Amino acid sequence: MSKTVLLTAGGTGGHLFPAQALASELLRRGWTVELATDERADKYGSAFPARNVHIIASQTIRARNPLALARTGFSLLRGTLQARSVIKTLKPDIVVGFGGYPTFPPMYAARLTGTPSILHEANGVMGRANKLLARGVTAIASSVPLSGLPAELGQKLVETGNPVRDAVLNAAELPYSPPRPGGEFKLLVFGGSQGARYFSDLVPPAVELLDGDIRSRLRIVQQCRPEDMERVQKVYDGLGVAAECAPFFQDMPQRIAQAHLVVCRSGASSVSELSVLGRPSILVPLPGAIDQDQAANAQVLEKAGGAWPIRQADLTPDRLAGEIAQFMNAPDRLAEAAGHARSVAKPDAVKRLADLVEKVARKQGERP
Repeated sequence: MSKTVLLTAGGTGGHLFPAQALASELLRRGWTVELATDERADKYGSAFPARNVHIIASQTIRARNPLALARTGFSLLRGTLQARSVIKTLKPDIVVGFGGYPTFPPMYAARLTGTPSILHEANGVMGRANKLLARGVTAIASSVPLSGLPAELGQKLVETGNPVRDAVLNAAELPYSPPRPGGEFKLLVFGGSQGARYFSDLVPPAVELLDGDIRSRLRIVQQCRPEDMERVQKVYDGLGVAAECAPFFQDMPQRIAQAHLVVCRSGASSVSELSVLGRPSILVPLPGAIDQDQAANAQVLEKAGGAWPIRQADLTPDRLAGEIAQFMNAPDRLAEAAGHARSVAKPDAVKRLADLVEKVARKQGERP
């Protein structure tokens, strides 16, 4: 008899991609997969292998004024009641959460209904939503070692790695090919929901500062917000630079695999995919984050020698132009970094996490 898992994740790629990877692996093992998320997941939904997608009310805790907090509390309460109803109907064998505040209602509802649950922490530091949920879950899976956890949480911790999608594992079969002297140089730029605008403001003026012979070698693929695409493309066209801009690339793993150098944020999924694919990168951690999770993620690749993190405050167009020009003429350095990035990869993370899911579900089923 098929077992059922309810996966829950915030509606961004950073949260949904690991959940999608686990969904695919559990389907191969004969499980039925259901997904609980928010309305932002629409652009990813068609690729998510779930029998049903349940949109659950949620809201991020940001404002501190009483009225805003009351609205947030009401939204989370409504989401918890919705999730409780979903769990009561589906009767899943286990609930697995991947972070973001939309995870909160389904995970809390799992606790209320006595359903076994696993919380996956993708970052090098545990996020606020996950901290609130951690005490009530059956097990905690992490991408990297997590320090500073209370003893009762440390006992639940299992380091599985961060699952990457099948498309990433397939693209990883393409070996890194460093740029040829004087040949084309493929630069990939992406920033996710919280970085695309920043890179749209940074990269075009940096490219403008490059010498003409260097610009002629560039082949740029850049993720832009829809409202920024026209102005970014106009700059590249005016400079005679071959560039492809889009709000979202469905084939991003293949794009990363084809790049000579990647410039991006250091979200957990991005760092995991860069390591599995083995591609060198300039990482720009999202500033202002309370937990500084992206800075911690970037350190993993930096320590391995696979990436060069630069604080956003330090990365001017002039600095980026210098970095690009330098790397375009350092193929051996790029190839070495690509190998170092791959050295910290955990391509079997999805199998480890699926094993943990089956172990926790089995133990629950064995209870009298």
